[in-house]
Amino acid sequence: MNRLVLPVLSLLLTCLPLAHAEPKKDRHVILISIDGFPAYLWNDPTLQVPNLRKLAADGASAKALTVSNPSITWINHTTLVTGVEPRKHGVLYNGLLVRKDGVPPMIEPWADKSRMVFVPTLYDVAHQAGLTTAESDWVAITNPGTITWSFAELPKLEDPVVKEMIAEGVATEEEIGWMQMGPNRKGVAFLDAMWTRAAIHVFEKHRPNLLLYHTLNTDYIHHTYGPRSGPGYTALELADRYVGDLLAAVDRTGLREKTTIVVATDHGFKKVTKFVQPNVALKKAGLARGLGPTISSCDAYVMAQGGMAFAYITNPARKAELLPQLKAMFSTMEGIAEVIDGSEGHRLGMPKPEENAGMGDLILYAADGYAFRKEVTGEDVVIPAVNYAGTHGYLNSDPELDGIFIASGAGIKRGVILDRVRNLDVAPTLAKVMGVTLPEVDGKVLEEILEE
Repeated sequence: MNRLVLPVLSLLLTCLPLAHAEPKKDRHVILISIDGFPAYLWNDPTLQVPNLRKLAADGASAKALTVSNPSITWINHTTLVTGVEPRKHGVLYNGLLVRKDGVPPMIEPWADKSRMVFVPTLYDVAHQAGLTTAESDWVAITNPGTITWSFAELPKLEDPVVKEMIAEGVATEEEIGWMQMGPNRKGVAFLDAMWTRAAIHVFEKHRPNLLLYHTLNTDYIHHTYGPRSGPGYTALELADRYVGDLLAAVDRTGLREKTTIVVATDHGFKKVTKFVQPNVALKKAGLARGLGPTISSCDAYVMAQGGMAFAYITNPARKAELLPQLKAMFSTMEGIAEVIDGSEGHRLGMPKPEENAGMGDLILYAADGYAFRKEVTGEDVVIPAVNYAGTHGYLNSDPELDGIFIASGAGIKRGVILDRVRNLDVAPTLAKVMGVTLPEVDGKVLEEILEE
C-alpha cells in the first residue's frame, strides 16, 4: 500500500468515533428522579401512578434498576449523570466529608461541584457542545459553571431563575423564604411543589436541551412511615401528579415529539425497627470522648448512612493497632451483618481510602430491620427506631434497593420491557440521544430501547 495512504487512513479512523457525536440542538431531554422509589412498588399493580404508567406503555421500562454503592441519594444522582461508579466520580455522602485528625468528621452539604465530582457529567458535555442545560433540585451540582438555568434545592432571591419566577408571578418572595428554611417550615411536599413549578417555568420559558428534575417527598415519607405504608403510597401518587404537571407543560410548548423523558430513582427502601449506635460502643471503649451526646475528641468514629456506615480511624498513629480491633468489635455487634475493609472498596464500586478521603477504613452493613445512627444516645448500642420506619444504604445486591426506570418519547421504542438495567447505563444512553459523548463510562448505551 502507498505510504501516503496509511497516514491518511489512520487519520480517518482516528476521527471516526467523533462522527456520530453531533449535538442535537432541536432535541430535548428531561431526566426525572423520584427519590426513594423501589422497584417492588413500581411492580405493585395497586399503585395508582397513571402518568408514569402511560410513559412506560408509550415507551420502555425495566422491572428493576440496579443502583450504586453506597445506595444513598447524592451518590446515585451523580452516577445517573456520569455513567461511572462512585469509585471514579468521587461522591460518597450527601455532601463533602471533611476530616481532621482527632475529631469526628463533618459533612459540608453545599460544597462546590468541582470539589466533589471528579469526572465529566452529562450536563458538562452538553454545555460544552453548545446545548442548554437546566436543573431543579438536582444534587452535587453547586456552582458547576455548566448549568444554564438553575433552581437550587434551597434557592436564593438573587438567583436569576428565582427573579424571573417572582417577576412573572410564578413564585413569591415569601415562598422562597420558606424554602430557605428547609422542610421544617412547610414540609417536603411543599418543596416538591416549588421544584416542580420551577422545572415547568424553565422548560416553558427557556426550552433547555437538558433538564434535570428531582422530587424528594417520597424519600421523606418512606423514612418516616416506611415503604408499603398508606402515606408512602400517597406520596408516590403525589409525585406522579407532579410528573403529569411537567408533561402537560411540555405539551403546551409543542415540543413533546422532540422530547425524551427518562424517569429513574436513586435507591429503593427497607423497613427499620432498630438502630445500631456504633459510637456508643466506641465511647464505652474509650475511643471516643465527650460530655453527654457530644464527641469532642476521638481515635475512631463512625459516620452513619442508614443501612451502611463508614468507620474511620481518626488517630493515624493508632491505625495499625485499632483497625483489627474495630473489625473484631463490629463483627460481633448486634445488628451488623457484614464488616468489610475499606481496601476492598473496588469490589463494591467504591474507592479505597487512599484514593478518596471520604472512604471509610471499614464499611459496615446493617442486618435486615436495623439501621445505623452516628449519635451517642444513652448507654445502649442498640435501641428501638422511634419515629423512623425505613431507610436505604444497604448493598445494591439487595433486591429491595432496586429502583425504577422508564424511558419514553423521542427516539425511544414503544412497548419494550427489560428485566434489569443499571443506573450506570442512563447517562451514556441519554448522551447518545443528545448527540454528545461521555468519556470512559462504566455503563453502556441501552441500544435495545432506542429507535434506529
